[in-house]
Amino acid sequence: MKSFKLLLTLLILASWACSGPDESQNKVITDAAKARLDSALNEMVESRMVAGASALIFEKGEEVYFHATGFADREAQKPMGRNTIAIIYSMTKPVTGVALMTLYEKGAFQLDDPLEKYAPEFANMQVFSGVDSISGVIKLEPLNRPITIRDITRHTAGFAINPNQPGLGELLKAADAGNPNNTLVQMAEKMGTVPLMFQPGTQWAYGPSVDVQAFLVERLSGKPYGEYVRENVLDPLGMSETRYFVPEADRGRMSAMYRRGEDESLSQVPDSIAHAFNTKEWALTPGGYGLTSTLDDYMKFTQMLVNEGTYNGVTILKPETVQLMATNQLDDSVTERMFLPSKGNVGFGIDFAVRVAPTSSPEENMGVVGEFFWDGAASTLFWVDPKHDLTAVLFVQVMPFAGQVHKKFRDAVYGPYVAQPEKK
Repeated sequence: MKSFKLLLTLLILASWACSGPDESQNKVITDAAKARLDSALNEMVESRMVAGASALIFEKGEEVYFHATGFADREAQKPMGRNTIAIIYSMTKPVTGVALMTLYEKGAFQLDDPLEKYAPEFANMQVFSGVDSISGVIKLEPLNRPITIRDITRHTAGFAINPNQPGLGELLKAADAGNPNNTLVQMAEKMGTVPLMFQPGTQWAYGPSVDVQAFLVERLSGKPYGEYVRENVLDPLGMSETRYFVPEADRGRMSAMYRRGEDESLSQVPDSIAHAFNTKEWALTPGGYGLTSTLDDYMKFTQMLVNEGTYNGVTILKPETVQLMATNQLDDSVTERMFLPSKGNVGFGIDFAVRVAPTSSPEENMGVVGEFFWDGAASTLFWVDPKHDLTAVLFVQVMPFAGQVHKKFRDAVYGPYVAQPEKK
């Protein structure tokens, strides 16, 4: 009888082992994924795609992967490390978007309010429609509708961006709105004098819209933007190393910047150029670029987002606000989208790209429907994957923008593309 009970117990245990839930199957970052990630990051350095790379991934609130390889400064033989400070360029934009949306939650504005309601600097805007071939006079047309705040959060405002565009480019250069010696108010005043390059809401064109968001935060809050974002986003999240100005004592941790040539060689950009914005306190505190950060600091921001606005007991935004930001705001009628399609099957929310359809080919970046993300000019990247409660941050410092770096990293996280069977 005892032997029968023992056999029955063993059979039950064996049954549980065979048919019970395999937790590893519910994870994205398995041992196999870690091996792929190590290989991908190491290969980026060995092939001289980048001088150094570091990555941090959290899944279900826990750190599941960290790896740093190569050099923060190859010439000085300074290794890439966990506390390396990187210039994150446009990964500044989502931070600004969060700061703006804290004011949205306070009822300071509605997304479809005209921008000029709060910023008369943008009243009486016109749209550039060419140059008269005989007289050389610039042709302008009136707005079909005003720029809205929604437009500046999704890059559909129409602000001019090409200094080489005949006619409009000359006006853009003369205004010099983005000069770092300008305050945000001066920037807005100068932008308001330059005609738009298209009617608001008709195209997606990446440009200075998020700098205007920073200006709007300043206007609505009555505080300097740098002070507001520090008090309402960065400090509450404990992001003490995410900043515009890097003090001298911390500059030894700043990564060098590299430029990849057409012959695929890497050359270091002199620090006097690469770090110029972050080693002096300028008048301009742009919303669209300018912050530096560390892996752990930026991970706090992504964890707040995946937790729908709350991190470490501190609430920055309500869940419904984060969901709104992570919802595609582009109508299908917006067919002109610059480089956005290169990011995959995505739309654009409030300062994030938003994946709206599954990966459809081996050439496309791997991703999950519902994820939201953005990157930076020096090829940094982060994303938030609510489906798997996963957040990832990748730091490299290489220009021009290296989309293949992101492709390799995403493939390593999610595994290679597998075509889905067609539904009958």
